[in-house]
This record gives sequence, C-alpha cells and structure tokens, in this order.
Amino acid sequence: MSHVDTLARELGPIVHTDAERLARHGRDHWMLAEIDAFEGAPRALPLAVIEPTSTNEVARALALCRALRVPVVPYGGGSGVCGAIQPEIGAVALSTRALAGLRRLDATDLLAVYGAGTMGGDAERLLEPHGLTLGHWPQSIELSTVGGWVATRASGQYSTAYGNVEDLVLALEVVLADGTVLRTRETPRAAAGPDLRQLFLGSEGTLGVVTEVTFSVRARPAATRGQAFHFASFAGGLEPIRRALRGGFAPPVARLYDARESRRNFRDFVPQGRALLLLLHEGPASVVPCELEHVERLCREAGGVPTDAAVVDQWLARRNHVPSFRSFLEQGVVVDTIEVAATWSRVGALYDGVVAALSAVPGVLAATAHSSHSYRSGTCLYFSFAAKPDDPRRLRETYTACWQAAMQATLAAGGGIAHHHGIGRVRRPYLAAELGDAGLGVLRAVKRALDPDGLLNPGNLIP
Repeated sequence: MSHVDTLARELGPIVHTDAERLARHGRDHWMLAEIDAFEGAPRALPLAVIEPTSTNEVARALALCRALRVPVVPYGGGSGVCGAIQPEIGAVALSTRALAGLRRLDATDLLAVYGAGTMGGDAERLLEPHGLTLGHWPQSIELSTVGGWVATRASGQYSTAYGNVEDLVLALEVVLADGTVLRTRETPRAAAGPDLRQLFLGSEGTLGVVTEVTFSVRARPAATRGQAFHFASFAGGLEPIRRALRGGFAPPVARLYDARESRRNFRDFVPQGRALLLLLHEGPASVVPCELEHVERLCREAGGVPTDAAVVDQWLARRNHVPSFRSFLEQGVVVDTIEVAATWSRVGALYDGVVAALSAVPGVLAATAHSSHSYRSGTCLYFSFAAKPDDPRRLRETYTACWQAAMQATLAAGGGIAHHHGIGRVRRPYLAAELGDAGLGVLRAVKRALDPDGLLNPGNLIP
C-alpha cells in the first residue's frame, strides 16, 4: 500500500490528490518558480494535499506522516515570494485554509482569536462591525493567512506605529512534528523563561504548524490625516523620520521614495530628481493635529517642501496592486523586490551600496528603493530591480546575480538581510553570514529538537 493510500485510509476525506489541487499547492510566488513555470521546466508536486478542519486533524495528520516518514510542507495562502513552498519528491502539502474564522472576540481584553487559515482581509473585516482593527496591513492582506503572517514574521504597512506581527500576537496554538499540541498562555507579558511564541514566529513551517492565532487588537482610530513632502536627496528625507521617532511621534505610515521611484509612481506630485515622503497620521482627534504640526516642522527644517496630500490618497488606493511577474517575463525582463534593514547610522551606506551593486549586474535596467517601515533605531529599505539579459535563456542566472549582489552589499554595510518577507530558499545561502556560526548552530539545534526526522518543510530556511 502506498503512503497516499495509507493517508487516505487513516485520515479520510481530508486527503486530496486531484491534479488541480496538487498544482495549486506546489509553489509560492517566488520569481524563480515563476521563471520555471514560464519556461515549462518540470517540478515536483506534492503527493497529496491534506486539508484538516480542526487542530485534532492536524495533529493526527502530522503524527501519521512522521510514522510513515513522509515530509510535510505547511501551506497557508501561498503568497510568499522567497521560495518557502517547494515540495520535494515524496512530500505532502498540509493546507491550513479550512482552519478559518474568528473563533472568539473579547472587546474588554481586546483579544481576537482566529483559525490560522483565516485570510488577512477577512480577519480585518470581521473586526470592523465592532469598531476594532488589527492594525496589520501587509500588501498581501487579501492573499495571505494570519498563520502565514506568524510563520514569516510579517510586517504591515502601518507598522511604524502599530508594530509588526510579533508585537500583535498574544498567544499561539501550534502542532509539533510528532502531533503534540502546544498552546501558549494568554497573558499580556510573561517572564516564564524564553518566549516560546518567538520560536515559531519566522519559522516558515520548519518547526511546527500554526493552527490558531490570538491577536491583541485595537480600537479603530478617530482621526486620520495624510501629509507629504519632497526632498533634494533620499538621505535628506530620512532625517525627519528619524527625528520624529526619536521625539516620540510615530505616524503609522512614513514611506520615503528615492527620486527614481518618486518619479515613476508619483510624477504629478513631485518634481523630477526629488525624493517623496508620504505620511499618514492616525489616533485621537486631539492628538493627530499635534503630530501633523510637529512632523511638518521637522520636514521643513530638513529642507522638505510640502506637496498635495492627495498623493497619500493615491497611494492608499493603489498600494496593494502589483503587476504579475508573468507580464514582465513575456518581455524578457526579470523583476523582484528585496527588503533589508539597517540602523540609522548605516542606512545611507546601505542604500548607496545596494543600488550600486545591483546596477553593476549586466542587464539591470533599474535599481531603486524606498524606506517603508521605521523604528527609533533604524529603518527598512525596500529595493526593487528590473533586468533584461541579452540572452532570454539567462533569466535565472541574471535573477540570481541580482540577489547575490544585493545580499553581499547588505552584509558589507552591516544591514540585516531580511525585514519581513522571510528567508525561504532565495536568502538561505546568506543566512549563515546573518546569524554567524553560533546562531546557525542554535537554529539547527532547535530544529533537531522539535523535528528530529527533518520532515517539516525540508530544504526551506535552514542552510
């Protein structure tokens, strides 16, 4: 009897083998996977797709797969862009999509408990009638699950004020490789040893399967106001962001685009050669005007020139629209985004170094960046590149060269190689340089302890 037959016999109708479902769970939106599909390259598909409807079914499925020594690739929304979903031969995909919905809402404690397969947009809409919000707005909100946010250590567009997913998660339910169910306690903070939630935040399906997420939610803001300025240089526009955060102000959105991105995306609002800063302020009606006034003073002191705040509305309307990779590949062009992070004292050199390194790759047409998530001690730079190799058969080679250039320049500048998209397979070769030998040893030791057979998402994250 085959492993698939055994799984079907033991688990019943939650095991699927139809071709459409296997293909849909065979990859994420990594550019290399898109290139393979475009070029018609063969790829491994999961043996089966398991779609549990409860935590108990997840536990039974993982225990059975471990007994059979069948690798398991956890699958949420499939919106990742780093190659975390790439089933090896003989693996099954375990979808969390049937673990969906708002399971409990506590308006006093401001807690919202979701099944891990709840899509992000649905999670937010379920709070709206109660006057509440997650405050978490990743660009992929309509394509990603709340469990996927945890697994990739995601960040949202409003994170400068509201924090990233690790700041919003209050408790987790996770099924380990042997079928054991771990539930962390619902408490606003604890000093009961290391925070076990952090083991799974960013683990990308290699340490367990997230089945339930408890968020600390917030009241919807009473007031929202946009603001925009342009600057003579990218470095000049970073300075008021740094000073605002240092002074205790934290606009949820503070996005600074370099001159090329400003011209490409907002040409009606910014003169050529200028860097555009978009700001969105939210909070109590009495607080927002104060923050507006303070940030405007900082921007003017840094040489900023006000522009029409309607540009913020334009960004809000278009912020989640992303052209398909396929449309670029059909033109012989490979594109991608690379988000990294650095402290304020290093970010200027990081920006210059990565743009120069990308621009030096043969075939690169554009290398640009914007600052998208900021903190008291530094910021995230979100780079974009487009390249057209002379030989269309070199799409993969050119793509890999661009990533290598960006990662090496980031490490040379003392930056962190990933801010919110995770590691997957595209950054895996650079993780040792990021963590160091000791850090990588700790990560491998945790993997051996929680998944001694190496069955959870093998080949992903860990070099």
